[in-house]
Amino acid sequence: MDYQFTIIVPVYNEEDNLLRVEKELLSYIKIASRKTKVLFVNDGSKDNSQELIETISNRNASFHFISFAENRGLSAAIKAGFDYADTELVGYIDSDLQTAPEDFNLLLEHIGEYDLVTGVRANRKDSFVKNMSSTIANGIRRAFTNDGMDDTGCPLKVIKTVYAKRIPMFKGLHRFLPAMILLQQGKIIQIPVQHFPRVAGQAKFGVWNRLIGPLMDCFAYLWMKKKYINYTVSKTSE
Repeated sequence: MDYQFTIIVPVYNEEDNLLRVEKELLSYIKIASRKTKVLFVNDGSKDNSQELIETISNRNASFHFISFAENRGLSAAIKAGFDYADTELVGYIDSDLQTAPEDFNLLLEHIGEYDLVTGVRANRKDSFVKNMSSTIANGIRRAFTNDGMDDTGCPLKVIKTVYAKRIPMFKGLHRFLPAMILLQQGKIIQIPVQHFPRVAGQAKFGVWNRLIGPLMDCFAYLWMKKKYINYTVSKTSE
């Protein structure tokens, strides 16, 4: 099949969510505006996630997986998804399904004109502490990057694969995807999407991850911005 869009699903100890992920993504594939397949990236889960992923992939032709030998973190999982994607467009969604797969169609409406379309979570259904720490972290990141994005942590994005593959990922850089597209002189936009409470599994990020970690990552981003190589080939030999 000539797929056009790959949805990356990073997984770390999400056995309680995966059958729901299968159901929701199968439903989305039927209404997707682009021919879509799913790529699970198992980030060294310690539970039965891998067994479930293999079962799901074996019974659904549009579901595939890669599995890490050990836990390497969300940025590594996303980068692996970018590396293995073979479609024109790539996106990702968290396996906790706090965002809705059908909202990918809202993002895909804009991907022709833009190179990255990210969701911004409307009426977030998280705890006060999580919402406040994310708000502060986004403010810090926005001050450093000037990317104009209100919610880079939203786990619902669509990117042109040629841009995604050029992102020099490091740990924590999943928060800087819009800024990294801007470094490539790409165009970005944010679109409001739905948000829901987590219904199973455990959140993987605490206050430290959302505040101190992103602040440290901002300095790494500034270093990378200064050193980033960007070029356009105007002509080649035959």
